[in-house]
Amino acid sequence: MDNLTIALDAMSGDFGPRIVVPAAIQALYHYPNLSIFLIGDLKEVNAFLSKENAKLVSQYQESGRLMITESTSIITNDMKPSYAIRHSQGSSMRIALELVKSNRAQACVSAGNTGALMGLSKLLLHSLTGIDRPALVATIPALNNQNTVVLDLGANAECDSDMLVQFAIMGEILAKSVLHIENPRVALLNIGEEDIKGLDKIRAAASILKANDQINYIGYLEGNELLTGKTDVLVCDGFVGNVTLKTVEGLIKIFMSSFKMLLGHNSLIMKLLSKWLQRKIVKNFGYLDPGRYNGACLLGLQSIVIKSHGSANQKSFFAAIEQAILAIETNIPEKIANSLSSALPKSE
Repeated sequence: MDNLTIALDAMSGDFGPRIVVPAAIQALYHYPNLSIFLIGDLKEVNAFLSKENAKLVSQYQESGRLMITESTSIITNDMKPSYAIRHSQGSSMRIALELVKSNRAQACVSAGNTGALMGLSKLLLHSLTGIDRPALVATIPALNNQNTVVLDLGANAECDSDMLVQFAIMGEILAKSVLHIENPRVALLNIGEEDIKGLDKIRAAASILKANDQINYIGYLEGNELLTGKTDVLVCDGFVGNVTLKTVEGLIKIFMSSFKMLLGHNSLIMKLLSKWLQRKIVKNFGYLDPGRYNGACLLGLQSIVIKSHGSANQKSFFAAIEQAILAIETNIPEKIANSLSSALPKSE
């Protein structure tokens, strides 16, 4: 396997270098062929590096696998994307993307402002031919050890029918490339399964997908079927997708917390059963842990950009780095570019 290089926006998210730095060291330890650019305030980044294993940090820096790049500003989560983009020079997010643009890094990972990341990525890295706007996509675990590719998860709050069709095609290519599904089932997220249900843009997208004999379109799915494995690709606009994903993640956290509270009961029986129950819960439901599938790929760009949850902890940000590694290894942008021309609807 060839060497990999990833640029990390160390100042992004709710916790910045407090989370990004230890996740980077963890990734370098687990992936001997990986090199990382840490972009951020030198004082802060070095302060958190000093808390890591000094021997490992020194080894990674001397070998050139860990490179610190200084930034002079931060794009905060509350900045309007248009303002953030205009004032992005010197920011950790922009520098990380510029490293990808100059081919010094193969992917960028950021937990920062989604709108700014989307806008800067389009500005610096450009969309693939035939794609109006990139979409945030993640692979969500479903029942029976299945996975579902879901997009858009928040990059585009409003989408027209053409964009939904483009998302469907990109999701289908991703399912083939990453999940190795020969003929992925594609569905549109809607408020009912009947053809008459939903907004005009959804019904229009459905008509286009039905007419495309290269897409295995199976119709509408409702939100309660997200984790059932009934489809391999689920398509929606970014507003609906983001709300849906965070609702599901919140319910899973409540579910897991309820079990922990149950195991904390002081009865003798529960004490005897607690370890056994903990093992069973991890075995049967651990795959639903949102931290394990953190990291949404900004699909439809000519390069690889991964968006992490802003509230990600070290484990979650490490998962986002792993998503970047997977995207590099599977060469997602090139595979999508090669398949788009034949899969997109022909213009009249």
